[in-house]
Amino acid sequence: MIREWTEEALDHRNALLYAMGVTEEEARRPVIGIVNAWNEMNPGHFDLKEAARIIKGEIKKCGCLPRELPISGICDGICSNTDGDRYTLPARDLVSSEVETVAELNRLDGMVLLASCDKVVPGMLMGGLRVDIPMVMFTGGYMPAGDYNGRMLTLTHTKQAYASWQAGQMKREEYKQIVRNACPAPGVCPFMGTANTMCAMAEVLGFSPDGNASVRAQSEEWRQMAVKTGRRITELVMEEIRPSDRITCSSFKNVIRYVMATGGSTNTLLHLPAAAAQMGIRITPELFDELSRETPFISAIYPNHPTDTMEDFSRAGGVSAVLKELDKAGLIERSTMGMFESMKEKIGSAENRDTGQIHTAADPIMEQGGLAVLHGNIGTESAVIKFSAVDAGIHRFEGRAKVYNSQDDGWKALLQDEIEAGDVVVIRYEGPKGAPGMPHLETFMAAVLGKGLGEKVALITDGRFSGATGGIAVGHVSPEAYAGGNIALIENGDLIRIDIKGRSLNLDVSEKLLKERRKCFRRIEKPASGYLELYRKNTNSTHEGATMYGMEKSNKK
Repeated sequence: MIREWTEEALDHRNALLYAMGVTEEEARRPVIGIVNAWNEMNPGHFDLKEAARIIKGEIKKCGCLPRELPISGICDGICSNTDGDRYTLPARDLVSSEVETVAELNRLDGMVLLASCDKVVPGMLMGGLRVDIPMVMFTGGYMPAGDYNGRMLTLTHTKQAYASWQAGQMKREEYKQIVRNACPAPGVCPFMGTANTMCAMAEVLGFSPDGNASVRAQSEEWRQMAVKTGRRITELVMEEIRPSDRITCSSFKNVIRYVMATGGSTNTLLHLPAAAAQMGIRITPELFDELSRETPFISAIYPNHPTDTMEDFSRAGGVSAVLKELDKAGLIERSTMGMFESMKEKIGSAENRDTGQIHTAADPIMEQGGLAVLHGNIGTESAVIKFSAVDAGIHRFEGRAKVYNSQDDGWKALLQDEIEAGDVVVIRYEGPKGAPGMPHLETFMAAVLGKGLGEKVALITDGRFSGATGGIAVGHVSPEAYAGGNIALIENGDLIRIDIKGRSLNLDVSEKLLKERRKCFRRIEKPASGYLELYRKNTNSTHEGATMYGMEKSNKK
């Protein structure tokens, strides 16, 4: 048995279950928690109520007792460019705590994790890996792309349109129509952002049924996957198969290869190490860069492609087709086992139906993966850029610094034309401790693109980005300004050089001058209370995953 009970403790629990109509026969069954992030504020999670109904029905049919347990399900897009965005990354650790709590407090024998979006998927996986009972995950599927006058739209286009309207390049009515048509139905935003990257992480690790990360929300195929999910968790509970029986360091390396091949979200450098740490496995930015250099970029959807979306990716074969092409090049560890099937079985059933959408490794879009980790005297530990979303002609960029201590200040300066072509904008004190909470700077970069400056202005920040961010956007600078990193010492007019191919990020200031500036360093303390202050006190650095549950907190070897 997964859980051990004394007769008294079990009877005490059962008395409460009987109050809700559970029969004595049902109370003897293994209890499987449906840990559900469904809510009415997040389209990525809005369809999970239907998924829960299907999965519960299958679990009951297979002889177990399903119990639905709601937890937080936040959406970054709801609070973008507001103070609320400081809560989105800390919410990942909160979600992991909720999963751990409901699993242990209720003595669950197994779990189905229902989630779709940026922080909720990795947060659930983190909590589930800590608990280490039989578990699977089911994700909500992607929403269709929007359309306005034949133009493909996603949520991020609304921010670009706002900047275009403010710059006089678009009428207000057109901007409002883009807002109205950007998100036509429930599901995950249909670009290669953090949500779709995290859903793929769950699938590649083997926690989700084959194809779940690249299926249309509420489609019949999606519903059949929900049935399979309910059936599979009962098998895992009966056989007492735990994540630690299947998931290894090689499992996480396969995820990194996939992310590089598809130009996935830079936020993977936060979430994958944080998840691996729950198993006592250390994943570093240097490993990401090492595998990026070896892994070709073979499939591009927005923002890595101007118009293609998850719909095109899905038609071509989705996640498994990418893995199949990487496997042909010897880049996938086939022996890894998931909670559904082995990697060998997953690849064996895959089909690439469009080599124009999902290229072969022999005919890649780029020879190297979509993310690069940079080093230099800015970000002496690391910094990251999604260079699959950067035009090849500007992989080297240099310019004079314009420094701001918040995204809001930088964004307002951009809208007021204070930022010009050739500038390297530095936005700091937006890191895990500095903000606190490390909000994403999608709003600033979307405005850069909306004003037509995507190839003419660079951004360097200790904050992070939406997975849909394009342009010369260098984030995750570590150490952050709050911790006294050199990004805190940059002054207006300093020359900054970015070399993506050379993996370097440097300030053209002598070490002697930096030491002089450091003598005058006084960090900025932005106000925080409650959960944000708790996060500030306990989180580790961006370089280590920006989590309160890092390797040093893991009790696993």
